[in-house]
Amino acid sequence: MDLEASVRRAANGDLDAFADVTRRYQHMAFGYALSFVRDFQQAEDVVQEAFIAAWHGLPSLAEPAAFAAWLRSIVRHHAHRVLRRKQLEVVPLSAVVAIPADVVRADHRLERDQEIGTVFSAIARLPRTLREVVVLFYIHDCSQQDIATFLSLPVTTVNNRLHAARTQLKKRMVTTMKDTLRAHQLPDDFAARIGWIVRARENVVEVRFDPASLPDVLTELAVSDESRQRAVTLQVVQRLGNGVVRCVATSPISSLSAGMTVMSSRREIATPVSRDAFDRIVHLLASSSLAPGTLVPTGIKVIDVMCPLVAGGTLAIAGEWKAGTAVLLEELVRRLSGGTDRVSIFTFVPGGGTMTYGEMMEKEGYSDGTVGAVQTFFFRREDGPWTPERLSTLTGVDVVIRLSEALGQLGIYPAVDPLTSRSRLLESSTLGREHLEVADRVRESLARFAPGAPPHENPLAVGHARKLWRFFAQPFFCAEPYTRRPGVTVSVTDALRGCREILDGVHDDVPEEAFYFTGGITDVLSAAAKPHAS
Repeated sequence: MDLEASVRRAANGDLDAFADVTRRYQHMAFGYALSFVRDFQQAEDVVQEAFIAAWHGLPSLAEPAAFAAWLRSIVRHHAHRVLRRKQLEVVPLSAVVAIPADVVRADHRLERDQEIGTVFSAIARLPRTLREVVVLFYIHDCSQQDIATFLSLPVTTVNNRLHAARTQLKKRMVTTMKDTLRAHQLPDDFAARIGWIVRARENVVEVRFDPASLPDVLTELAVSDESRQRAVTLQVVQRLGNGVVRCVATSPISSLSAGMTVMSSRREIATPVSRDAFDRIVHLLASSSLAPGTLVPTGIKVIDVMCPLVAGGTLAIAGEWKAGTAVLLEELVRRLSGGTDRVSIFTFVPGGGTMTYGEMMEKEGYSDGTVGAVQTFFFRREDGPWTPERLSTLTGVDVVIRLSEALGQLGIYPAVDPLTSRSRLLESSTLGREHLEVADRVRESLARFAPGAPPHENPLAVGHARKLWRFFAQPFFCAEPYTRRPGVTVSVTDALRGCREILDGVHDDVPEEAFYFTGGITDVLSAAAKPHAS
């Protein structure tokens, strides 16, 4: 399809045609933006905003043949906007410790930054007319004819300017410039990052993309609100399948509507959703049951006894770094997705690590979290520990499971902290008196004799607490490749029985090691009977 035909179809709302036009001009636009802002990431941001603006403005383009010059003016406008607001970000010394470490070695990073700085300094010394041509030529093997078309110049003028630029630059600098620019060129799949809004309601937006290029959860999308001269940032919280992602907005979205174009930045979100906004989002995405109902058995002892899930209800997983957040979520999805009781999970993912959350999920072969009866929404957690005060603000959900890095360091997985986790079911008589009494006794025992607590005069009571902590450790199905232990499912009845008998001293003669990382009390006794248990 020729360019003019693609532009006409795009102007009539054909997103595939617009993607074709984007593929043709994305590298030109990137090189042109780079010649202004002289920063690779900012140049990509400029191109992203420019193509979104172009989509909105296409119906007003009278002559499709003038698309290149028209796009060039849009890129220039957005580049100048970036330059106007560009200012040095000052970070106080007290905040330095909070800056995440770069995975690139310091000496390599310094060498790389110096090389990039040298290239941009050389480009900056060139006159504007030469700068445009040389960046476009070296950024992505753009031909002189392509450059001439984009800049609305004769090919001879492009050749003359390219020759003049090479003359002013030393030969070694030309080679360095070529290597540096090509190492940071716009990804070839840039056009596949374009999507469009299919639904917008309050703070929740659903966006459709090419299913083969679906944005990862916890990444940013950008929508250009041209009428208000601003960009609206969306955070991907759920992948629904069929090319649709569900997002939440960090700013008002009253001006957004179905059909508007969205661009995926492929960058992880940096700003957590506020707690007030979270409660509103929970209500929009999955209304909490609020009135306690039926327990949904997971087969996970610590959850079913101490923070049981509610059929049709909501769960917040308050994750911590190195506490197995992704593992617990994946295990719950595998155990519950085939059931009939719907559960909505809101997972607060900690930062850190050398991979994005999406890369980690792909590496481990984990699901997107929305499977069958389970739907999962991902949020970036705020910095700092999950204190009781912070956990108390998660009022819009039925269940809160708090994961503890400290328990993980002790080898207790799942690292669910039964002292700070909670469930609405334990605040009612729905579960029955026995369950409520066992949960209360367990919590009292663990609170008095938590790991690291000072010695106590009652060694039997201390032993009961230590056995309870170990009893709550349990092999998971999704972790079998690492633990080399088959996953275990324990019924609610067996889990309650085990806790009750431990507290009643029925198994005081059983060594603590037999309770660790196993199933129900029958499995504990079997482990104790083996020679190594003694």
